[in-house]
Amino acid sequence: MLADIRRKYETPYTPIVISGNIGPRGDGYNVDHAMYANEAADYHGEQIAVFRDTECDMVSGFTLNYVEEAIGIVRAAKKAEMPVVISFTVETDGKLPTGQTLKDAILETDLKTDRAPAYYMLNCAHPTHFADALAKDEPWTRRLRGLRANASMRSHAELDAAPDLDAGDPVQLGRQYRDLRSRMKQFTVLGGCCGTDHRHVEQIRFACTAEGERQVA
Repeated sequence: MLADIRRKYETPYTPIVISGNIGPRGDGYNVDHAMYANEAADYHGEQIAVFRDTECDMVSGFTLNYVEEAIGIVRAAKKAEMPVVISFTVETDGKLPTGQTLKDAILETDLKTDRAPAYYMLNCAHPTHFADALAKDEPWTRRLRGLRANASMRSHAELDAAPDLDAGDPVQLGRQYRDLRSRMKQFTVLGGCCGTDHRHVEQIRFACTAEGERQVA
């Protein structure tokens, strides 16, 4: 389906990259049945090998909540000779569910894979959850290139138990993306995660483009 869309809409001015996305083996909100890095490479390697034999240009591991699984995905992607992106999720304190800081997770993944990931992302967390972790302009933050935030400010535990879908405030979310990008220009892969829909994506696009800035001014 994605290959058909690319053939229909891609132009020299609008290149389209197809990413084969994979999720965590376990619950993205809880670190249960954690694997060693080599186990993770073996587990995810089968799916990555399938992507390699399609029109996928790259693979992306999303909602990863402990570093060993991220390392395993990267190793499997290297074996398949495919570019790879790693997207961690964090709790309301800006740390992975294991308690490891985002900084240490990225540095450890880079160290144990020879900086193989093309870049890193954050997903399945609200901007208020990781704003403090990104407040300092430290070298490791430049490895982050993308964001798919939740619409809701609720914690993972609250979202898991919630009987409703919290859509939050699309306009405010767009502004929070804009504020992040004003400090971190390398954030260019933008989208939404839990609770988001076309309204949120529209506001993110509006807030983060020159067109939106002109209209606000």
